[in-house]
Amino acid sequence: MPAGTLYRGREGMWSWVAHRVTGVLIFFFLFAHVLDTALVRVSPEAYDNVIATYKVWFVNLMEYGLVAAILFHALNGLRVIAVDFWSKGTRYQRQMLWSVVGLWVLLMAGAFYPVLKHTLTTWFGK
Repeated sequence: MPAGTLYRGREGMWSWVAHRVTGVLIFFFLFAHVLDTALVRVSPEAYDNVIATYKVWFVNLMEYGLVAAILFHALNGLRVIAVDFWSKGTRYQRQMLWSVVGLWVLLMAGAFYPVLKHTLTTWFGK
């Protein structure tokens, strides 16, 4: 394989893309979070109004997406550390990626009800 083509179109490349996308999504969440939290010092009433808008089902789904982004970013980051600092990391990067994806799916399934409980009870009752 020519130099520089280790990931070309394979799992590692998509992992690289997903890692960057989740990082940007987390950054924008943190930016919005700092802004809405800073609002409490400007106007507590405005802060309460903003927080009230977060109690809708759509925002709850976005919270689940945020959990997904943070969890994937963290697990994949550990994989990247292993690839970088373990002498056999590049040899096993694909297996580690699929392990990360499997663990991510398992943990996201476990987070489904706790995170979406409000929306699910609103839609379907208790």
